[in-house]
Amino acid sequence: METKYFLGVDYGEAKVGLAIADSETRIAFAYGMLPNDKFFFQNILNIIEKEKIDKVIIGIPSRINRDETEYAGEKLGEYLKNIEKIPVEYQNEMYSTKIARENLKEKGVRDINRFDDEEAARIILDGWLGKI
Repeated sequence: METKYFLGVDYGEAKVGLAIADSETRIAFAYGMLPNDKFFFQNILNIIEKEKIDKVIIGIPSRINRDETEYAGEKLGEYLKNIEKIPVEYQNEMYSTKIARENLKEKGVRDINRFDDEEAARIILDGWLGKI
């Protein structure tokens, strides 16, 4: 069976955390952070191509009321699915940033704000991997 590669995304207004995993090891690793600026879409497409990503997993907040405004991460997912034809799935991101910050603190990371987005993306991707 061919190895598949997955990109986890923690989408934020200013920064977007990224994590990567494959179907063979099923272990998510923090990959990095992209600024959410005018170059974001091109930058994430470059990473998807470079890392040969087969599916993107985007963290979204759980909602009690589905009538709420569409989350920006869902807009990213629709763009990747409909325009770029990249498979996308969504994963509940509840508490991912809080857990990420606690993980980094336990590891003794000093600049938690610098790494919390990619760690949150790793947690999101890890949660999704646990379901497949």
